[in-house]
Amino acid sequence: MMNSAIFGQLIILIVFIPILSLSGVEGKMFKPMALTFSFALIGAMLFCFTYVPVAASLFLKPTKQSKKNISFRLMNWLNKLYDPTIQWALQSKKLVLGIATVLLGISIYIFTTMGGEFVPTLDEGDFVIQPVLKTGTSLKRTVEITTKIEQILLDKFPEVKQVVTRIGAAEVPTDPMSMEESDVIIILKPKKEWVSASSKDELADKFKEALAIIPGMEVEFTQPIEMRFNELITGVRADIAIKIFGEDLQILCQKGNEIKSLIQNVEGAADVIVEKIDGLPQMSVAYNREKIARYGLNIQDLNTMLSMGFAGRTVGSVFEGEKRFDLVVRLDETKRTDIESIKNLYVDLPNGGKIPLHELAEITYKKGAAKISRDDTKRRIVVGINVRNRDLESVVNDVQALINKNVNLPVGYNITYGGQFENLQTAKSRLLVAVPIALILIFILLYFAFNSIKEALLIFSAIPLAAVGGVLLLWVRDMPFSISAGVGFIALFGIAVLNGIVLIEHFKELKHNHFNDMETLIKQGAKDRLRAVLLTASAAALGFLPMAISTNAGAEVQRPLATVVIGGLVTATLLTLVVLPVLYSYFNTNKNSNKKLKTNKTHLPILLILAGLFSTCAFSQNNKKSLDDLISIGTKNNAGIKASRLTVEQHNTLVNSAFTFDKTEVYYGFDENNLAINEEPISVFGIQQEFLFPTVYFSQKN
Repeated sequence: MMNSAIFGQLIILIVFIPILSLSGVEGKMFKPMALTFSFALIGAMLFCFTYVPVAASLFLKPTKQSKKNISFRLMNWLNKLYDPTIQWALQSKKLVLGIATVLLGISIYIFTTMGGEFVPTLDEGDFVIQPVLKTGTSLKRTVEITTKIEQILLDKFPEVKQVVTRIGAAEVPTDPMSMEESDVIIILKPKKEWVSASSKDELADKFKEALAIIPGMEVEFTQPIEMRFNELITGVRADIAIKIFGEDLQILCQKGNEIKSLIQNVEGAADVIVEKIDGLPQMSVAYNREKIARYGLNIQDLNTMLSMGFAGRTVGSVFEGEKRFDLVVRLDETKRTDIESIKNLYVDLPNGGKIPLHELAEITYKKGAAKISRDDTKRRIVVGINVRNRDLESVVNDVQALINKNVNLPVGYNITYGGQFENLQTAKSRLLVAVPIALILIFILLYFAFNSIKEALLIFSAIPLAAVGGVLLLWVRDMPFSISAGVGFIALFGIAVLNGIVLIEHFKELKHNHFNDMETLIKQGAKDRLRAVLLTASAAALGFLPMAISTNAGAEVQRPLATVVIGGLVTATLLTLVVLPVLYSYFNTNKNSNKKLKTNKTHLPILLILAGLFSTCAFSQNNKKSLDDLISIGTKNNAGIKASRLTVEQHNTLVNSAFTFDKTEVYYGFDENNLAINEEPISVFGIQQEFLFPTVYFSQKN
């Protein structure tokens, strides 16, 4: 049992390797949990092998089990239920295995259709509305619109406790905002006081419907922390970011609006907003180089004149006491805003004449870019999507299908998908590598524990059938797959294997105790370990139950993890108590019969020798001896039996010395040529102890 207990703990430690391999946000969220669990498990293992046996020998006394005891009556009732169940399972092996296979197939199908998200959205209790206004909207107009938003929300929705608006931000921080950008922060009352809606998604839809009366405005709904969280990690505030890369801003804007009109009716796609890149009109001066050369002018002189007219040029200084001011000359303010005045500016010619500027250049108004965003030095525009009432991965799949079918991009343009979906894909790709490695290590440890590929595979079968319960309970609770649920599956794999180790180890003990009938062995072994299996599963499930049913702040992240573990433990327990005994019986019946035949053939010569000794002793002596005396005489004088006994003693000695370590070496020395600062030789003290990897010692023992 010590062997299986140690390997069971090592398996649980190994299953947390994939969690430790996570990076980014998911790593920061789940690495502390994995490290805490691992260190606690190591401490519990040391505590179990040191303090518990000593304390048990001092304080636990053998007591007679009373039939009035609650635990006795409960286990007696469970045994009455379990006896006919295991009897039916052993008589209907193919049916049991068929049901298990069908359930596994159903869970695989459900898993492929349940969708996915990075991490469940935390309910912060508040909203942030981001009004999207036209570029160049004045501060006065922005204040009017946001004030109207506040009035509508406070008047029509009793759920709203307070509304605060922030307009614009300085360009010094990392989050600059222009005057037409604002954040309307809505503080809500407790959910029990809501009357207009039962969920935040429903309330957001009603907010959007009420604000639709304000013309020329689009709105995005998010939460305060979520908004900053998304922006800091992915560069956009939306849940999904469709990034279109290319050189021409006009083409990027055109394709962005095309994609918006295409996907705005996708189920779950809310607040579809195209990034604003169109700015205010600006004056554009396009020089006619041929005319400029004809009149003997150069472009530098013209640029200098325009720069002086708009930005000004220092032509002297003005003194006022000890203060000095630059004297700057530029066009009058009315002239700087009138394009006709710019066209009629006269330029001095080298021959002393003058010519108006519009004769040398084409001066027009053109719409400039409000901003130019780049990723990896490439121009891009973003179509942002917030997801409501549906999982993120399903929305992205539908959006991708529509874009791939209907949108044609010019050469040199491409589309990528970012936001939370990008984080989900990164975490899933990392888990797809780390989880198989952990499963392989689990199988290797199972093989070292039982020294049998067959028994290792039997216990390993607990992993897929444990996943059945996790998938089914996620589906029942209408939860998509997330990284939180993935961590739950990883933890479940280690817990599910433990019960299989306990049961198979007990089957082996009964086999060594000469249980010849396989069906009797399985029934007795399963009945003996019923209490241990149920306690292990129940303790773990009850430990995760508060996480599964919690509704407090932050519970959204832990709920899928606990749901997976509880659902998986249910099916893992059924596997251990029903399916695993069936598999053990199925794969060991023929082996047991062959072994029994082989054993009879091996003992036949010994029986003949004993019979001969018995007849010789009976013939040569008058006094009668018992059968036990004759067997003792035979075994004492038979050389083959003596050699076998010595071989057994030798192997027992080797087993006891399997965990023997090399002697600890303590050494001291100094080098006369290696001097310290005080010109004295540096002395060297050391202790050396060599330890091999734990699996080497277990292999030696086996």
